[in-house]
Amino acid sequence: MIQAEGPVLAHNYHPLPVVVARAEGVWVEDVEGNRYLDMLAGYSALNFGHRHPALIEAAHRQLDQLTLTSRAFHNDRLAGFAEGLAELTGLDMVLPMNTGAEAVESGIKVARKWAYDVKGVPADRATIVVAGGNFHGRTTTIVGFSDDDEARAGFGPFAPGFRTVPYNDLAALEAALDETTAAVLIEPIQGEAGVLIPDDGYLTGVRELTRRNGCLFIADEIQSGLGRTGKTLAVEHESVVPDMLLLGKALGGGIVPVSAVVARREVLGVLGPGQHGSTFGGNPLAAAVGSAVIELLATGEFQRRAADLGERLRTGLAALTGKGVTGFRARGLWAGVDIDPALGTGREISERLMKEGILVKDTHGSTIRLAPPLTITAEELDGALNSLARVLI
Repeated sequence: MIQAEGPVLAHNYHPLPVVVARAEGVWVEDVEGNRYLDMLAGYSALNFGHRHPALIEAAHRQLDQLTLTSRAFHNDRLAGFAEGLAELTGLDMVLPMNTGAEAVESGIKVARKWAYDVKGVPADRATIVVAGGNFHGRTTTIVGFSDDDEARAGFGPFAPGFRTVPYNDLAALEAALDETTAAVLIEPIQGEAGVLIPDDGYLTGVRELTRRNGCLFIADEIQSGLGRTGKTLAVEHESVVPDMLLLGKALGGGIVPVSAVVARREVLGVLGPGQHGSTFGGNPLAAAVGSAVIELLATGEFQRRAADLGERLRTGLAALTGKGVTGFRARGLWAGVDIDPALGTGREISERLMKEGILVKDTHGSTIRLAPPLTITAEELDGALNSLARVLI
């Protein structure tokens, strides 16, 4: 099956050599009947595990009723979804989209429109400040302000209007802000860069600088949000409320692609009919699944699990530090683990773990990422850590 993909699929991925055919909870099974513990969870798209019964039930129920109307008409699921998401995040209005990259692109458009209509930036002069090491998606606009050569090379020319400053550097951020700044766009935790967690006070500082300079704070919580870090949103670790949130991945429950821009009313209110849209954005099936996700998060159970088991994850990784692990960064059930390069690349470590029945994914160099479904048990988490210890011998 892997060989059959070669001639017919674009080679834009280099997956681990496993062919998944079935899944339930935190476990997946390949076509040969081998079982694996999923410690990646679809880059947080599967925060609630594979085929969570409440989400599957919501999808089945909606499939029997209505799946798509386009936004040319109203549908009976969209208002409830938007109300629930606004309440969950403490913001006012929702712009439903499909993929994470669409949410980021939409956020950029809204920020520029706000800058011209509200802030009074001269036409076509708006700038957005981003952080080095960012990963916000794969569209040409987004890779244009990435500093990852692999993501950028061969895809220019790129859209202007972006300024890059070092991540976790408030002085550099302050120096980059001026009268043309529409927004500061950052990830509260940089996932693709290796789960980089900023210093305490950084997010509070970003909030204060944007408020003082009359520009928007956009938090990309597509990977970090919706329970992953032990809070509903990663910005909550500093009690920060941004002007705009970008959400995705877990919002679709691992069933359908669902993303959203969530913002203050005076920000999203700048959009008028015909100025932005999406045929599938806010479709009834997506709204039904998204509403079921919001109901799961409203209980607080998954945030508590991520916080409690996250402590167990940190303890386990600390015990491996100096024994093949050179360092790690973790918040909730999310960790970037740096492996001694003498033991192998991140890809090689991932392949060894696959043979142990554990699925993870490497990032840059010898760093691997751990992001299991929030439904994982303490025993399953311990088993994954024990497997990691074995492959580091």
